Formats: sequence, C-alpha cells, structure tokens
Amino acid sequence: MTDSAPRPRRVIPIAAAEKNVGLYQAHKKVYPRSIDGVFARWRWVMVFVTQLVFYGMPWLEWGQRQAVLFDLASRRFYIFGLVLYPQDLIYLTGLLVISALSLFLFTAVAGRLWCGYTCPQTVYSEMFLWIEQKIEGNRTARIRLDDSDLSIEKLVKKWFKHVVWLGIALWTGFSFVGYFTPIRDLGMAFLQTRMTGWEIFWVLFYGFATYGNAGFMREQVCMYMCPYARFQSAMFDRDTLIVSYDAARGEPRGVRAKGTDARAQGQGDCIDCSLCVQVCPTGIDIRQGLQYECIGCGLCVDACNTVMDKLASPRGLIRYATQNSMAGGWSSRQILRRVLRPRVLIYSGILVALCIGLLASLVIRTPFKVDVVRDRGTLARIAEGGRIENVYRLQIMNATEKTQHYRIEARGLDGLQASPEQPVEVGPAQSRWVAVRLQLPYGGAQPGSHPVYFDVRAAEGGAQVSEKATFMVPR
Repeated sequence: MTDSAPRPRRVIPIAAAEKNVGLYQAHKKVYPRSIDGVFARWRWVMVFVTQLVFYGMPWLEWGQRQAVLFDLASRRFYIFGLVLYPQDLIYLTGLLVISALSLFLFTAVAGRLWCGYTCPQTVYSEMFLWIEQKIEGNRTARIRLDDSDLSIEKLVKKWFKHVVWLGIALWTGFSFVGYFTPIRDLGMAFLQTRMTGWEIFWVLFYGFATYGNAGFMREQVCMYMCPYARFQSAMFDRDTLIVSYDAARGEPRGVRAKGTDARAQGQGDCIDCSLCVQVCPTGIDIRQGLQYECIGCGLCVDACNTVMDKLASPRGLIRYATQNSMAGGWSSRQILRRVLRPRVLIYSGILVALCIGLLASLVIRTPFKVDVVRDRGTLARIAEGGRIENVYRLQIMNATEKTQHYRIEARGLDGLQASPEQPVEVGPAQSRWVAVRLQLPYGGAQPGSHPVYFDVRAAEGGAQVSEKATFMVPR
C-alpha cells in the first residue's frame, strides 16, 4: 500500500537584501588641477592653433569669394583655388583614408597624441575648464564651491560661467555653419533675423553639443563615447611611446624631506603626493599602469617633474617611454631606433603612396566635367532634309575661376553633325545645361542603337572630355 498523504514541497529560502545595490557607479566629477610645464604649454599652443584655423578660416577670402566654402545649395565645394563638384567625391574619400592612416601611424609611434593635444573634445574642454578656473577659482575653491550651500556668490559665479560657456558654444556653432553658408551673409541674416530654419537648427545643435560635451561630459566622452579609446590597444605595441610610470624607481612610495636619500631610507622616489592624479583630465592614476582612459596629454609628467625638482631628484619618474624601454632600461637613442619597425614602415609607405596619388590626381584633373542626359521625350525623329535627329542635354560644369568657352563635337557614325556649332560659354565655377541635336543622313546607319561620343573641348587650355551616348535610328 502506498501512502496517499501529500508530500511536503521543498522551498528554497530567499533572504531579503539589507540594502539596495546600484547597478551603475555614480559619476564622480573630476576637478583637474592647473599645472605649468612643457606639455601644458604645448597643449595651449595647439588650442590656439586649432581654434585660429577653425574660427578664422571662414573669414578668409580668396579672390571674390570665401576661401573655404562647402556650398551644398549649389553643390560646389571651394577650397582655396580648388573647385570640386559632387562627382569629385573620390577626393573626399581619399582624404578620409589618409586621415585614418595618419591616425594609425601616429598612434603606433607615440600613442594618443591626437587625443591629448588636438582632438576637439580635448581642446574645448580645456577652454571651458580655463573659464571655470578664472570664474570659480582653483581646484580647491571649485570643490568647496560645489559642496557649499546655495548662496548669492555661488549663484552669480555659476550663472556667469554658464553664460560665457553658452556664448563660446553658440559662436562655435555659428562658425561651423559658416563653412556651409557664406559667413558674411550668415552674419547679415542673423542681424536682420532672416536666418533659415536649417541654419538656426545647426547653429543651436552644434553649439549645444559643444556646450554639453565640453562643459559637462568632458572626460566621459573620452572614456565611454569615443571608440578610439576602445580599439587603441590594437594599434599599440611594446615599442609605442606612451606616458609611463617608472615603478622600479618609484616604489615603494613614502614621504621624505628634501635632499634626503630615498634609497637609504628603503623608499622609492615617489612621495605619493597624488599630484599626478589631481592634474589628470580623466582622473586616473598613471601609477597603476597604462589605462584606456589615458589620453597621453603629459600633464602628469609636468606635475611629477615639478615635484622632483623641489626634492632635488632627477626628472623622469613619469615620462614618455615604451614598455620595452622601461623593462630594459633603454636610453632615448635606443628608443628612437625602434621607431622604424615593420608596422610603422607599412603605415608610412601606404600613407606616402596615397598622398602622392591624391596630389597627382588633383594636378592632372580635367578642369571641367560633362554629363550627358538623353532627352527621353524625343527618342528619334526625322528632321528637315530627311535627316535623322536625336536630342540630348549636356551639363557642362566649369571647375575653374574664369569664364570658359567649350566647343561640342560628336563622332562615332559617318556624317554625324552636332548643333550648336558655336562655342558654349560657362561662367566661373558655374554649370550650364545645353541642348544638343545630333543629325545623321537618312540611311547612314542600320536601324537600332549605335554608340556615339561627345567630345567637349575647352577653348582656353585645350582640355577635352569625352562622354559616351547612344544614337537611335528608327526602323
């Protein structure tokens, strides 16, 4: 007999959590400390150079027009004396490929120098941080101000800072749009409140993107949003020059007085002052080794050298070095010998070849372009005199800064004639549609389609472009 009584169910006890556990770490604001040194000065040099180019280029004139203008409305791109059309997209592609390879090359040689000195995120963060320091004070004063209760002083400083930030951000957006709309016309349209909706949108969009990224997000863009930080390890090797901490010399850390022998006290040269951490824009401790957050700015090198000078110790506890040089104690000359390694030579060879090819293509390019569009409304017809006529539309694009005259001829069939016979005039950096009639004597070709070629020749310079088309002969 089996027992019919129900069997007790097994219960897995679940203990209630004593406290809630957050899945995300709260962001801690980084308060970079200002420092003076070689690399800090170089960063400011790059700030001035990059912003002088960005803000000043739209105001530079070339002849009777803006020197650099990407006129999307008329589909023409002006770069000093060069006029490009959408058909010249290959040059933009080549420029992007060259930029990417240059980034790979510089990263393989010297790490993230682009990030530390010329990246727009770094440059504008440095500018906004400088404004913050001038208004709110040094690192200690900024921390104290943020931790204090709301007051008139805090309110005035915060509002004044954000007003200045917004002014720079909006001017940045205005300058950005000035590359696509003539900036002088854009300025007059702003003063007369005649800016278009798209112009207003992009000024505000780019301006507030600058305001948010440089004023609030700062190092978070480099750490979490920039893909370059994630795949940089694929371009690094043990001979890449990076910011490095000499642990063999610096450890063990300990406080000591000026002029004392650290080794005699059983200590390293590092006194654990944490100044290298305080000046870091991303708030990392370089003494923990290479980290993806490091942008290679070298401010920790300036800070450490300042401390070493005060302690009468040799500089270079934190310095630009390679992993192999740190492990083997190499000199600067030995490090430079490893620069021309296979990876660097391959990058350099491809980069040089692309640059030469792009420049050669620009030099030998034909200074005008031709597009042939068949008039689909009239495929073929019998004209006066019993001649067979096909009608085409040719777009002639003048890529020079002078008025040009072009003569249109046709070939491919015996007796083929093109009209108009007079040269066609096209203004500087303009395009013109021309209706062209091709006529063939009746019986000059079998019924069907026949390939023909339009030869467009410039009267000035003798350049010629040939475009293929189809001539229809009715049955």
